[in-house]
Amino acid sequence: MIPIDRVGTAFRAEASAETLADLRRRLEWTRLPTEQAGPDWQTGTPLTYASRLRDYWLHEFDWRRWEARINAYPQRMVEIDGQQIHVIIESGSGEQPLPLVMTNGWPGSFLEFIDLIDQLAHPEKHGGRIEDAFTVVIPSLPGYGFSPPPGAPISPAEIARLWWKLMTQTLGCDRYVAYGSDWGSLVTALLALDYPERLDGILLTSPGFVPTITEAAPLTKEEASWQQRADRAMRSESGYQMVQGTKPQSLAYGHTDSPIGLASWVIEKFHAWTIPGSHEDPPFRMDELLANVMLYWLNGAVAPMRLYFFLQDVTTIAPGRKATVPAGFLFAPGDLVVPPPRSWLERSFNVALYRVMDSGGHFPGMDNAERLVPELRAFFGRTARQPE
Repeated sequence: MIPIDRVGTAFRAEASAETLADLRRRLEWTRLPTEQAGPDWQTGTPLTYASRLRDYWLHEFDWRRWEARINAYPQRMVEIDGQQIHVIIESGSGEQPLPLVMTNGWPGSFLEFIDLIDQLAHPEKHGGRIEDAFTVVIPSLPGYGFSPPPGAPISPAEIARLWWKLMTQTLGCDRYVAYGSDWGSLVTALLALDYPERLDGILLTSPGFVPTITEAAPLTKEEASWQQRADRAMRSESGYQMVQGTKPQSLAYGHTDSPIGLASWVIEKFHAWTIPGSHEDPPFRMDELLANVMLYWLNGAVAPMRLYFFLQDVTTIAPGRKATVPAGFLFAPGDLVVPPPRSWLERSFNVALYRVMDSGGHFPGMDNAERLVPELRAFFGRTARQPE
């Protein structure tokens, strides 16, 4: 790889005092709605939780502490095809750490991975082998995290091309592997489909793209049954897609003017996509949930939602196309994604791993790190570290 200090320009997270003071004023003047139903999360973020969240944000949350955590890792701002991309790059231990690019989606951020970086880059510090070290590369999608919003909506296929250039040209990787969740799964799947050279393996927590079903290869009985279950599961969870994919500008006014409006929209998904149907609070600390929300607040809420313009256009691939890069799939029982049959995935991928975990949800980097880290080491150890 090219030395990190020769890549792009150095970056540090540092919100202005004026920005934080403005946020505080808006929180102090929060206007809360009446309760639409019982405080059970089924109609959205309950009033009681939103009230506690506001109080915590005002009196206990400290963004400067999170900036210090973020700034503990090397960060670069890299320009590719006119688009500025924020990237965390932690060089791994040992002589030949394997480059690993990790991509999140909405409503998450690179903070999903912040507790994994040291474990993946320096396994010898955490009871692992130095031979399993990765150089961890975490770019933020355009408009996400600290990556500036694009001038116009940019598709997942275009982002996959940016990632290919980042890894092979900007960073000069001879070989690398990739992990993705949510939109990151689709971007990573498209990376494997369109730019397989030098990519030794991918690991996804969502199916990525969808195969085209033809008369010559119709759905099996198992696949058809799964499709019905998946459609039922999404009926109560797809409303956000319709709004963000059709009227994101209208939604953005509330999200850029009201911090609690933004937080309630985002955090409700951390509940529904991890412990669906539960009356309990989301199984994450308010501090880490608010840190994630802060990245959307600081960067503006509308750009991340623009990806949903492309939801129907890019998720289905043409008949006969298949990603040949070895692909692993990790599904979780609490996720909004109903795990598809392996046969359905094999229509589009070279499936080398298929596993349904016994716990966790849509954000495994946060709620299932103790399982995700060894899975990453083991899978990429099999697919990418074998002697030539």
